[in-house]
Amino acid sequence: MSQTQEQFAHERRLRISEYAQDEAFQALSRAWLQQSMQRKYVYNFDWMGRPIIQYPQDMVAMQELVWRVRPDLIIETGIAHGGSLVLSASLLALLDMADAIEAGVTLDPRMSRRKVLGVDIDIRAHNRAAIEAHPMASRIAMIQGSAVAPEVVQQVQDFAQGYQRVLVCLDSMHTHDHVLGELNAYAPLVTPGSYCVVFDTFVEDMPPNFFADRPWDVGNNPKTAVRQWLAAHPEFEVDTEMEHRLQVTVAPSGFLRRKA
Repeated sequence: MSQTQEQFAHERRLRISEYAQDEAFQALSRAWLQQSMQRKYVYNFDWMGRPIIQYPQDMVAMQELVWRVRPDLIIETGIAHGGSLVLSASLLALLDMADAIEAGVTLDPRMSRRKVLGVDIDIRAHNRAAIEAHPMASRIAMIQGSAVAPEVVQQVQDFAQGYQRVLVCLDSMHTHDHVLGELNAYAPLVTPGSYCVVFDTFVEDMPPNFFADRPWDVGNNPKTAVRQWLAAHPEFEVDTEMEHRLQVTVAPSGFLRRKA
């Protein structure tokens, strides 16, 4: 790394560490998240033609994690319209492209071992058809069923056999008990140095009854599940640097890194 690159990286680390102490900036970020969530801002985006219900900041975060970890399997709970599956598949395609360039070979994407496995209790027929017709479809597999049902957990565990680097994203039902069940089922599949990303932990930071039509609320959400689960799993730690860097994220305290 050149001196210029070292200085750039140092300045970035310093800036992010300052964000961690900047209560006014953090308050502005939380206020913007709340206001934008009230206006359904998160529903405004597509990834390669499929709706993706994520903030742009979190999409960038996933790109950084995938490049850092270089997984050969990404497991996702929650499919909806399939945009997140397509995002993950496209990031894996970029990894394959980078590997091929470095090796000086031509890669047939249909022969890639890198896959995304999505799990959802209800994969609607029109969404399944659109995902299966997508150019990224060869990299995507799906399982229909509750992510915490024993038979589904077993299918996912069987699918994951033989993969060397596994990254997990939890983004289905956001109640405490459901997310705790998902963590117990899928976090052990995360390989050392990789991540389990738990989305929508921000529910705990919103006003009570913010999601009046949903079963989750303050005190009953992914962040409360993460807190309970981490207390018994010291092999994982919260990557606070990521949330300080993003400021606007639905996953505060949700970027869980498995220690190397």
